Amino acid sequence: MLVQQSSKLKEAILRLKKEKDVVILAHNYQIPDVQDVADFTGDSLGLSRQAAQVDQKTILFCGVHFMAETAAIISPDKRVLIPDLQAGCSLSDSITIDELRNWKKQHPGAIAVGYVNTTAEIKSELDYCCTSSNAVNVVKAIPDEKEILFLPDMFLGSYVAKVTGRKNMHIWAGECHVHAGITPEDITAKLDSMRDAEFVIHPECSCTTPMMYDVADGRFDDRKVSILSTEGMLNHVANSKAKNFVVATETGILYRMKQQNPEKNFVPASEKAECQYMKMITLEKVYDALLHERNVVSVPKEIADKARLAINRMLEIS
Repeated sequence: MLVQQSSKLKEAILRLKKEKDVVILAHNYQIPDVQDVADFTGDSLGLSRQAAQVDQKTILFCGVHFMAETAAIISPDKRVLIPDLQAGCSLSDSITIDELRNWKKQHPGAIAVGYVNTTAEIKSELDYCCTSSNAVNVVKAIPDEKEILFLPDMFLGSYVAKVTGRKNMHIWAGECHVHAGITPEDITAKLDSMRDAEFVIHPECSCTTPMMYDVADGRFDDRKVSILSTEGMLNHVANSKAKNFVVATETGILYRMKQQNPEKNFVPASEKAECQYMKMITLEKVYDALLHERNVVSVPKEIADKARLAINRMLEIS
């Protein structure tokens, strides 16, 4: 019965989005049913860039709030909807605008680099935005003598500092509750049970930096370990000759991996790695937002214009 209801709801959503000329975007961490009705599935910035290129003037962003804001910033001439306005982000919430402004005052002349997983207001105070896939390149592009304030993710920041060898990076103590919860013990247990598996890990994970040392010390023997963004993971597993993978990020990405690589086996490093906010988006809420064209996400022009500068500087480097 539930499968039948889901199928009917999907048909209704597909019909509605065509009638109303709406493009549906779904983040890699969304539930399978929501990914099924999306026109595009991917990471937050990639989806926002995609939205800017399509003809539709209304975007339904199935993700968390800061992602919908980013789409609104990049496409100021379009209307952006979200299925649930309460779908937030623990990482985005880990720094406030007042905290950032005070931090900048303590380090005059420093360059502020912020992950895209931040609010529009935070982005408006940044010099550069970055993603997990281009954070290293963004930091490398900044003159060596310049101090850097990196926010809000401390694990991604530590990873970038290690890779670049940067000694003058100050890192904000924020974290994603999902990635921070993936422990070295989780990973060791999974890898021990799958001796022939490759291991792919997101740089937001709390164990990323210790694992870099472990890899360097030969702890993983000849096992392939790759630290990658979500899209980087998808590209890697598609091109790899390996058949088995242990994946350390939010479990939602496994659905797309399995769809694109049906002959391969994907196991989550931790079954508990689920984002409660991502999972707030349901088919029912997607249908409701489409039908009533509600939950509009808008960004004041002054904030959007300043935030767009930080995003564009990043894109020029990428």
